[in-house]
Parts: sequence; structure tokens; C-alpha cells
Amino acid sequence: MQIENRLRELGLELPDPMRLPPGTTLPFPWVRTHGNRAFVSGHGPLHRDGSLAGPLGKVGREVSPEEAYDAARLTGLAILASLRRELGDLDRVTAWLRVFGMVNTAPGFNRMPAVINGFTDLILELWGPDAGRHSRSAVGLAELPFDIPVEIEAEVAIDERHDR
Repeated sequence: MQIENRLRELGLELPDPMRLPPGTTLPFPWVRTHGNRAFVSGHGPLHRDGSLAGPLGKVGREVSPEEAYDAARLTGLAILASLRRELGDLDRVTAWLRVFGMVNTAPGFNRMPAVINGFTDLILELWGPDAGRHSRSAVGLAELPFDIPVEIEAEVAIDERHDR
């Protein structure tokens, strides 16, 4: 429970599962494990109750870069919540391998890496530079689901032998 203790020390809480908008179905898992890997589907920023966290819209227009950085951090917490539900214990994550960050950008906004740093900074705070360091892409897209400003997916190495 080392990672969860660190979350508490930082005053952070993991959100409930995403409350999907009415009429929305997602026919895939939030986390898919295979061998010693967990593949995390794209997540967005959530409030503690699982509702979408605002502001919504395009970074560089409705959403400031600072708000988007915070949204990336909240997205990280949503990902951690899904990993905990799937793995039983966040300490099973032995290394962060790959992160793909997508930013809902207004024309002309090109600071996507600074936005996704909200996620990376959180992971490095929790896992440290050895296990937390990951390869990463940060791209701008014309639209994201539900008008969220940030969506992030990831791949992590996990301890297969750890008891759930």
C-alpha cells in the first residue's frame, strides 16, 4: 500500500468509476491485463464522484493551459483508480512504460507537452524516477469525447505474482 499511502500524504483521493453520459456505452474495459502488462484505455478528468471534471472545451480557448495541466493530473487519478480496481493494489505497478496524451486544442495552441506534464508530474511524485519514468507522446486533436480537454492512455508493467 506504498502508493496509496503516498496519495494520502499528498492529500489526493481517487475518483469513483466514470459516470457515463446518458445513452453512452463503452464496450471495452478501462484496463486490460495480459501477462505482466496492463493496458489502460483512454481516460479523462473526473471529479471524486466519477462525473466529468470541467472546464470542458478546447485548450487555448475555453480552457487555459494551467486548467488543462490540472485536468491531466485529474486524468492521472482516474487512471490510478481504474488500475486499483483491476489490480487490487497499485503497488503491483512496477513500471510506467508508455503514455499517450491527447489534448483538445484550439487552432494555434501547440504546448501539448506542458499540459500532459500534469499527468507525468503526478506519476513521478508517486513512483519516483525509476519506476515512474515513461516514454510519452503529447498530441493535439481537433476533438475529444464529451468535449474533455485531455485524454490519456497508458501501458504499465505489473507484478503477476502479487496477491490481489
